[in-house]
This record gives sequence, structure tokens and C-alpha cells, in this order.
Amino acid sequence: MISPQSRQENPMPLDTLPLDIDHLRTWIGRSTTLEDSVTAVPLQALTATLDRDDAPVGPGASAFALPPCWHWLYFLPVHRQSEIGPDGHPLRGGFLPPVPLPRRMWAGSRLEFVAPIHIGQAISRTSTIADVRLKEGRTGPLVFVKVRHEISTMGVAGVAAGTAAIVEEHDIVYRGLAAPGEAPPPGVPAPTDAHWTRRIVPDDVLLFRYSALTFNGHRIHYDRKYVTEVEGYPGLIVHGPLIATLLLDLLRREQPRSRVTRFAFKAMQPIFDIAPFEVCGRQDDAHSVSLWARTPGGHLAMQATATLA
Repeated sequence: MISPQSRQENPMPLDTLPLDIDHLRTWIGRSTTLEDSVTAVPLQALTATLDRDDAPVGPGASAFALPPCWHWLYFLPVHRQSEIGPDGHPLRGGFLPPVPLPRRMWAGSRLEFVAPIHIGQAISRTSTIADVRLKEGRTGPLVFVKVRHEISTMGVAGVAAGTAAIVEEHDIVYRGLAAPGEAPPPGVPAPTDAHWTRRIVPDDVLLFRYSALTFNGHRIHYDRKYVTEVEGYPGLIVHGPLIATLLLDLLRREQPRSRVTRFAFKAMQPIFDIAPFEVCGRQDDAHSVSLWARTPGGHLAMQATATLA
């Protein structure tokens, strides 16, 4: 097991390190376990950030179950300031392999919601590096790291200790910086047959609040000079998990009594804070819902599916 205190970081610039996939694959099987408590304040803060008018969730509201993917408010990456890299993310080479490519993105996840998690519960998360793979992309090498998270409750209000609650596979992709003048890849047209649509204005206050809630120091979400001058993007990037949360929030608004048992999403194209975008949904049958995010230009930014009980 790798603990945060046993991190071995390489301070060398990423572009000076070789991409040795065999070495990176030695990280497969490494694991770390964290513990946390489900407190009310992060839930209150995300409720406000999503502009919901729910009844206040107090510390004693043990009957309140976390909506799907709100567990991302816990097990925060509380690395020391000296352990933070130039992009605002933790330095590499501890739990995650030291991939020598500068761009790091949340590419997608597949989640199974086995049992509810309630306010006041103690929870644990065991994370394991499940796979590390190298692929050749349109503009250069891509490294995909798959992390498996198993989240369990630790016993409260009659719930047995060690009860499995959520199983998540998290895909992280690493790639190089864009070349000067490089055109973005052509987008995939988003579906036009939505049953529900909500317009989202991704201003920098929304991005700041979500970064603060998830203790995400990645500068692409709040540092406009960095994201435009160093990473070469046209604006601040909307967090992938925030978009996924907004998709699930749309489903919750339209079908508040539905219970999601599975959810999967894939990031297709970044969304920036320079224009509003849309989250969309369609009921496919009694137990299946398609969800997607549509860029201002009408392209698919994220596609997702939800399975209902």
C-alpha cells in the first residue's frame, strides 16, 4: 500500500523525461486507502453551486442519501503546497505513475451505485491502479491510466461496517501540449432529440466554487493566463466531473424519484467558460437514460448513460 507520506516525486521537467511505458506499467496494482466522514457543509455548498432550491441539509439529516457522484466531494487531494506541480496538480510519481506528458485530463468514468451513503457515515475508499496503456493519437502519444475506486461505509445507524457502496473506474489521459497554430479536432455533432435541456452559464465563479469544493488546484480551471498562454486553450476549462454532475442533476430535476444504479460518461471535447453550453437528456426506456453535454457550436462535449432501478 502506498501512503501519501511515502510519495517519491521527480522534480525534473516533464518534457525532459523519457516515456518508458514498461516502467509506468510497474505501477499497476499499487493501491492506497483513505478514510473520510460524510459531513453536511460540502453538500450544502454543492446544492448552492448547482442553484438548487432543496430544503437545507443539516448535520442531523441522516436520512439524506448522497445523490449520484456527490461522493466526489470527499476524499479530497490534500497534498502539501510543496507537493504541487506547476500545473496546480500534485507532482507525479507517488500513487499515480510519473507520466512525462504535461496535459492531464479526466477522460471518463464508469460507476455502480450499490448502496446509499448518508450524512454522518464514515466512509473509506481503496484506490488501485488497474491499467496503464500507451496509444498513438492524432497529435502524438497518449497514456491512459485506469484507477479503480471501491468505496465502503464503515458502520452507522445500523449499517454494517464494510458495506460496499460505490465501485468506480476512473480513466485519466495524459497528452502533450498542442503545437502552435494546431487546429482542434473536428467535433462530433450532438444529438438533437433531447427530451430535457438546461442552459448552463459557465462563469469563472461557478468554476472557482467547484474547484474549491473538490480542492482541485489544476490551473486550467481558474488561471486564465496559464490556460491560454501555457496550455493554449481559448478559455478556462469546465471540469469534466462538474459536467457529469450537471448531467445527473438534470436527470434528478426531471425525475426526482428515480434511483440511479449505474452511470458512465466519456469526455469528447472540452467546454470553455467563454459561452453558455447545454446539458441534455433523453428517456430511452423505463430503465435507461441517455445524457449529453452540447458545446455552443452544437458538438458533443460529453456523452453518458444512466441506468435506473
